Amino acid sequence: MNFALILFMLLVVSGALWVLDHFVASKRRSIGSKTPWWVEYGASFFPVILVVFSLRSFVVEPFKIPSGSMIPTLLVGDFILVNKWTYGIRLPVINKKIIDVNLPQRGDVMVFRFPADPSLDYIKRVVGLPGDKIEYVDKKLTINGVAMRQSPAGDYLHTDRLYYSPSFTEKLGEVEHKVIVENDAPASVSQTIKYPFRDNCTYTNRGLSCTVPAGHYFMMGDNRDGSFDSRGWGFVPEQNIVGKAFFIWFNFNDLKRIGSFH
Repeated sequence: MNFALILFMLLVVSGALWVLDHFVASKRRSIGSKTPWWVEYGASFFPVILVVFSLRSFVVEPFKIPSGSMIPTLLVGDFILVNKWTYGIRLPVINKKIIDVNLPQRGDVMVFRFPADPSLDYIKRVVGLPGDKIEYVDKKLTINGVAMRQSPAGDYLHTDRLYYSPSFTEKLGEVEHKVIVENDAPASVSQTIKYPFRDNCTYTNRGLSCTVPAGHYFMMGDNRDGSFDSRGWGFVPEQNIVGKAFFIWFNFNDLKRIGSFH
């Protein structure tokens, strides 16, 4: 469901009713006559819908985390806020950038429209920028020939299934974060689909090597062996960017998580 499109249509309809009532219908009604209910309700909802549409389109948008691909940073059930203007001002619905602000940086947690199905919103961490050479071989990440150091950070307890996974602290750009790497999971990429610029990647039984094309980004989940990401479906084009995730505002299962991500 394209909620942005539905909200836009409601805005147009309520706005048209407000204009009709304010400039035409109200001047033709006799003094003391009652405003038709459909005009009254439509016109009264217009300012509310306008504020919601503007905030959601240009300031912040709420999302709910549906999967464990970003564990331990984000958990299933986290409600997060996404900054809509960090990477530039975009026209709602068509998602076309009209004002440049900043570009995504390595380490950012970014929401984007899934390249294979733009009706779906995905969230992953920015690992590769345009022009970068990304290697993920034997579960070790290398960017432009520089290995990204991982420091042991203890075991992570999956409370839903009661088992532990090794976690590590990794630094991408200026961002230090934790990742999970399963020792017994295969190093090769187990699931792939056809995607643009497929020739930019080379797969082996030890992992893969990719060169990020211009205007695209390479995304990975922090749960490295539990994430279907750029390793399997390719690169995220700039026009698919939604915004930068920056805040957990609620989690029904754990109130302590509120504000734990920035």
